[in-house]
Amino acid sequence: MCAMPSAEKTPPTRAHPSASEREPQPALPSQQDEVAAAGSELIGGPVGRRALLLTTWWTPVRVIALVALGMFALGMVQKAPCYNGAWFVGASSQYTHACYSDIPHLYQGRGFADGLVPYFDKLPGDMRYLEYPVLTGLFMEVAAWLTPGSGSLQHQEKVYWMVNAGMLMVCTAVIAVCVSRIHRRRPWDALLVALAPAFALTATINWDLFAVALTAAAMLMWSRGRAVAFGLLLGLATAAKLYPVLLLGPLLVLCWRAGRWREAVAAFASTAAAWLVVNLPVMLLAPDGWAKFYSFSRERGVDFGSFWLILAQRMDDPPTTDTVNKLAMALMLLACLGVAALAFTAPRRPRFAQLAFLVVAAFILTNKVYSPQYVLWLVPLAALARPRWRDFLVWQACEVAYFLGIWLYLAYTTSGDAHRGLPTEGYQVAIAVHLLGTLYLCAVVVRDILMPERDVVRRTGEDDPGGGVLDGAPDVFVLGPAADSSRYGAPDHGGAYVKWGSSDDRSP
Repeated sequence: MCAMPSAEKTPPTRAHPSASEREPQPALPSQQDEVAAAGSELIGGPVGRRALLLTTWWTPVRVIALVALGMFALGMVQKAPCYNGAWFVGASSQYTHACYSDIPHLYQGRGFADGLVPYFDKLPGDMRYLEYPVLTGLFMEVAAWLTPGSGSLQHQEKVYWMVNAGMLMVCTAVIAVCVSRIHRRRPWDALLVALAPAFALTATINWDLFAVALTAAAMLMWSRGRAVAFGLLLGLATAAKLYPVLLLGPLLVLCWRAGRWREAVAAFASTAAAWLVVNLPVMLLAPDGWAKFYSFSRERGVDFGSFWLILAQRMDDPPTTDTVNKLAMALMLLACLGVAALAFTAPRRPRFAQLAFLVVAAFILTNKVYSPQYVLWLVPLAALARPRWRDFLVWQACEVAYFLGIWLYLAYTTSGDAHRGLPTEGYQVAIAVHLLGTLYLCAVVVRDILMPERDVVRRTGEDDPGGGVLDGAPDVFVLGPAADSSRYGAPDHGGAYVKWGSSDDRSP
């Protein structure tokens, strides 16, 4: 790694660079990442300095979108054994083929096959109302409207899954396009999302991609300095899934450190407004159905994928659901306080994507359940927070291991005396692998925050390309030793220009 130049020896920059100097030039992964360079040998090797880029129809955004759709299609192929009968035959067949999906089962289980209206009509059985947020319920209902009511129930369930898969494929394209456009000079970072194996494997298990697409669009709006549009999209994302609201925490502390209170207030207000517009009609007209998602989340016991399950399976007297709820909330609050302290004391204000990834990862690590499709929440954030192939692939390998582990464990528990699959101890190892993989990625992101010269995004001298109004903004509130240091000052704002690292430095 090149030596870090001191602020005193670095020449000052002009306050208003010319248009040609501001024109973003795409960063090429094959020239900056050793894993990408090695992988590029499959298609002819790294891009040369004289290559003609962006001169054809095949722009990075279009290439990435097509790759993402291709991987999504491969994920659909992986579900073929279930589509061809494993969803409906035997208790464990869908698990031994690792092709389970909630979508076909909930077509009848949540009343869509019978024409029941979500949140308003009671369901037969223990689940009296649909247990999903309102906007996801609407997504499910629209897919039901597009599903023909003729043929056998199994045929309708297969068509319902296919209709949902088509709608989720559109969400995949939105995610790929948005992530590729957030960092103007680094569109190829979105290739991490497009090629993520866990993304393809889990894309059609549930409806999470809808919320992920809205969240990615919101982050794109924030990167363009459009705080109100960001809030409106984030409010819609929160109306589809609860986790997107967590992004407001990182936004608050970053705007606090930069003194950007007007943008923070606009983002918070528009988020609340969009969420209320979607939820208020159902809240008033069908309060019991609307509240089911929140009561179900509170009453749900310790479940798959969490470290709480390991504890419960190994303890003679496991904690009650109420106790786990309180402890999980306390751990999440401690993690958020830690992220806030990191944001205020880091030598340079962290990038928005870095803190967003850490907060959502903290929620996943401390939550009492981790469904395999929850990895979709983190994939775009990880690509933006730590766009290095080695670390990303290490984490993805851990997630694929967990994906296989949970289905083999369910195959074991549903195969009777045959016990075909992964026993409890093996599944606990799979959970530990998932937890350690996520913690590893969190660790390297924290290291990048504490040592900005190690951050591949900042290595060429940029500050926060996805930060919108935060990009290059001076700090006005800093705690600890960083408050007295000019080594990592904001670039392009008068004083000394700080070069974070060297553009040809490939050190991890």
